[in-house]
Amino acid sequence: MLLLLLFAASTLLVVYLRWNYTHWQRKGFPYIEAKTPLGVLYSVVKRQRSFGMAIYDAYKSSKEKVVGIYLLTRPALLVRDAQLARDVMTKDFNSFHDRGVYVDEEKNPMSATLFALKGSKWKTLRTKLAPSFTSGKLKGMFGTIEETSYRMINHLNNILPDNGSAEVELKEISSTYAVDIIASVIFGLETNSFEDPNNLFYSVSYTANQPTFKSVLRGTCSVLYPNLEKFFVMLGCRDEASETMKDIARKTIEYRENNNVIRRDMLQLLLQLRNAGKINTDDNEWSVETAADAFKSMSVEMIAAQLFIFYLGGFDTTSSVISFTIYELSQYPELLAKANREVEETLAKYEGKLSYECLQDMKFLDLCLMETVRKYPGLPILNRECTEDYQIPNSKMVIKKGTGIIISLFGIHRDPEYFPDPLRYDPERFLEENMNYNPVGYMPFGEGPHHCIAQRMGKLNAKVAIAQILTNFEIEIRDKPTEIEVDNYSVVLVAKGGINVRLSKKKIN
Repeated sequence: MLLLLLFAASTLLVVYLRWNYTHWQRKGFPYIEAKTPLGVLYSVVKRQRSFGMAIYDAYKSSKEKVVGIYLLTRPALLVRDAQLARDVMTKDFNSFHDRGVYVDEEKNPMSATLFALKGSKWKTLRTKLAPSFTSGKLKGMFGTIEETSYRMINHLNNILPDNGSAEVELKEISSTYAVDIIASVIFGLETNSFEDPNNLFYSVSYTANQPTFKSVLRGTCSVLYPNLEKFFVMLGCRDEASETMKDIARKTIEYRENNNVIRRDMLQLLLQLRNAGKINTDDNEWSVETAADAFKSMSVEMIAAQLFIFYLGGFDTTSSVISFTIYELSQYPELLAKANREVEETLAKYEGKLSYECLQDMKFLDLCLMETVRKYPGLPILNRECTEDYQIPNSKMVIKKGTGIIISLFGIHRDPEYFPDPLRYDPERFLEENMNYNPVGYMPFGEGPHHCIAQRMGKLNAKVAIAQILTNFEIEIRDKPTEIEVDNYSVVLVAKGGINVRLSKKKIN
């Protein structure tokens, strides 16, 4: 009887898989055949490629505008055409307004982030949070960001020799900088992870970014199988990092409220939102007063959830932009010289004082950042879920409600159809007089209502660090330009072997 049951179960599994992997064939879409039960993620499971690079491989294997793929057992649609991808995120947003990832406000409030919330709940929260990232608010936080950058410079001065140069792994250093920025500007904590790498916030950050089997499994379920993630939560399986971050946020909130502490950071703005129902539009007013029409549904857990998603969204992207930019400048002497000259001349204009206004005047650095996130987008993929049946323009193909949509941002940004000579680091391609690219393909922060709400803050954090490194250190030009190899783990881009550059202390004249 047992053998009979095993045979029946195996037969049903084979029948199901054969039926499942003809989904796109039955729907009349071009597709990439699932040669194994893992679909296009076979190389990910084999630890040969990261998720983003596996999707990039699928992007390169077809020339169709859209192509059906299988993410393990889940059918999804890979949108290869940049204009259609842009339409999905902007003009036709109403048909694709959710990401389709796990969220359960009631049983797991820490999942109710701006990234994961759906429909009207997402829209309400997005509207409430938008005033947090105005130029005026960022200007108010600038002093804290600058102070953190000096700690990074002091650390580099301590590890570099007084004479000659040394190779440093810049990704690790910029990651520590990013952790302290987020601890201070987002969570409102005073940390110095360069001197104390064992502090609680840095330890939790390190744990949260480790590619353990458990974290990979839960991350996969959150994106591909949300109902399975709900089952794990029902069993009491919680994410240790997010729970610790929640405790940190709760204690910080209690301390501020009990001691009437006012600080110019993201947490302060969220407390304004909770207690007054809105974020004060006066950039000089950071105090918190309770109003009758307060946004009462914003619990401590909801505040902690937003802080945590800002951490997840900003930690690796900020450190990557810094380290990738410095690495690329080390390969192009003329670009490095131009960047150095601009920083030096702009600082002289502001009497040697690095300020918010001073940074805004560093236009070539802006171009460098634009090219860095073109070549190395913070998230190599974008995802959406079809929320109502959608007919693809100029075709008979209909995307059915509930279909997962994947956009290979890495693929589009490195496609010569949109960016000629895509592997060349060319910041000046973005100059209006040079524009030799198709703007429709440039979407480093997403597009439409779901675009990255904190992109201004991320750019500011990275720009401060890059300007400080250029001011204080000489970057040694690499003998032979080398393309960075992407490691085989993480959703974000991780350089295999780190990002190594040679630095030396600048001589004071």
